[in-house]
Amino acid sequence: MAKKKKTPSNVLGVNRKARYNYTVSETLECGIALKGTEVKSFKISKFSFPDSFVEISNHELFVKNLQVTPYDFGNIHNHDPARVRKLLAHKQEIKKLERKVSEKGFTLIPLKFYLVKGRVKVEVGVCKGKKQYDKRDTIKKKDMLREAERNFKHN
Repeated sequence: MAKKKKTPSNVLGVNRKARYNYTVSETLECGIALKGTEVKSFKISKFSFPDSFVEISNHELFVKNLQVTPYDFGNIHNHDPARVRKLLAHKQEIKKLERKVSEKGFTLIPLKFYLVKGRVKVEVGVCKGKKQYDKRDTIKKKDMLREAERNFKHN
């Protein structure tokens, strides 16, 4: 019997720029280690991650360039907005990602943030950069699909 794919209950943010600039070959759901009021900032979508990436160091995953705005109603113990945050994944998954990333041209990019049972999760993609002509080809395919759907709707 096939496993049902879990759908995120509440999507907080999607990195559409990543799908445009990269070809995603594989994805992985990870937890993220947050401090104090960071969770509240995430829940009200006060974060930015278009230029963020995931780095593997010492068999651990860390997300860099993730900007989390300090919570407005927090206290003096608010977090540093630009700190490096640790991602939570199993050892075997990290080893598998390490092998993939060691290949030329692959990188890890956070694709979306969402809530599952009140916990913030990250979907990390193993991505390879697209060339300019690949980007144009993707846009052309989307336009043709949109046009076909429009024609189908009218007929």
